[in-house]
Amino acid sequence: MALIALGVTGGIGAYKAVEVCRGLQKRGHDVVAVMTKAATRFVGPITFEAITRRPVITSQWKPGANADIEHIAIADEIALLLVAPCTANVIGKFANGIADDFLTSLYLATKAPVLIAPAMNTNMLGHDAVQRNLQTLAARGTRFVEPGEGYLACGWIGKGRLAEPEDIVAAAERMLSPRDSVLRGRRVVVTAGPTYEDIDAVRYVGNRSSGRMGFAIAAAAHARGANVTLVAGPTSLEPPAADEVIRVRRAAEMHAAVMRAAAHADVVIMAAAVADYAPVSPVAGKIAKTAEPLTLTLARTPDILADLGQATAARATPLVLVGFAAETGNVLAKARDKRVRKNADLIVANDVTAPGAGFDVETNAVTIIGADREHTLPVQSKARVAEAILDRVEQLIQSRTTTVAR
Repeated sequence: MALIALGVTGGIGAYKAVEVCRGLQKRGHDVVAVMTKAATRFVGPITFEAITRRPVITSQWKPGANADIEHIAIADEIALLLVAPCTANVIGKFANGIADDFLTSLYLATKAPVLIAPAMNTNMLGHDAVQRNLQTLAARGTRFVEPGEGYLACGWIGKGRLAEPEDIVAAAERMLSPRDSVLRGRRVVVTAGPTYEDIDAVRYVGNRSSGRMGFAIAAAAHARGANVTLVAGPTSLEPPAADEVIRVRRAAEMHAAVMRAAAHADVVIMAAAVADYAPVSPVAGKIAKTAEPLTLTLARTPDILADLGQATAARATPLVLVGFAAETGNVLAKARDKRVRKNADLIVANDVTAPGAGFDVETNAVTIIGADREHTLPVQSKARVAEAILDRVEQLIQSRTTTVAR
């Protein structure tokens, strides 16, 4: 059991911090709540006091001439500083060493690892100043739980709402109990997002992939210590922490980037929704609208997964190859056939018509298909699906290592 300082700052997501606190306690941890003055306008300190059975810290000024310097005492005791929600204001203070309340003083005083769950308006999250502050914290080793997308308290729709409590608790647990992942130090290539195949200077053939699933896999692999190369198609999402991010637009560009990166990789996970067809002769300008029908001639794009499967068969040490099958009918049968045809180790199959699964949502429901067994996951966050996929990848690596050792 670890002692965790739960920092709560002034955002509407503060009510979710109560569930975060409960979740940490269910995992056997002790929690001390540290609230900013603004946070107390959203949730009363007595709520956390009742749950934690500890005094809630709301001020750095403790009465009494012989009172302990509390932020120093707690800084030495805690195993983790978790801030959820964390506003743009507090992120800025952390990044710039401003200590004007208990929480910011605790951040500077502790040597414990720090986990932050940002929550704010979409435009605030995307602002250059906030992004620079996040990058500064990341460079110091701070870890993050990515905010979700959807309806925000301000009435906007976009990225910025606090991550779900279960995902925050899971991230905290991983930091408190880091396992020696077999991915540590290995090279992992992940693809994400769609590809856009140009028709003319204005129009393109594309799909509704947001890149969330691939980004979640890249983030989880990086958290396990892998050296991650993320090859991303056009997406409005900010990429997660990775050792290298390669931006592409067309399937041919993704093919070239992936084949180049895969030559030195241990694992390739093809989560991108790559276009199967592209216009044969894109027009440099804009095609004028007329009364006549427009006929497009499409040609097959390079089959990245099949080419990877063929290439890995010739390697002395085959890489672990994972593909995705987004289908609308006979999902499992099509996915099983795809795994064999493409010479993939795993195929992650999902029905894109199912509620809460598929494109442009934060959750997914998949079946992970291997040569020996299949594992079906119900609807859950894409972050948790990513962890399950990587667990299977690690099992494959371990089994191969054991076979070679014999």
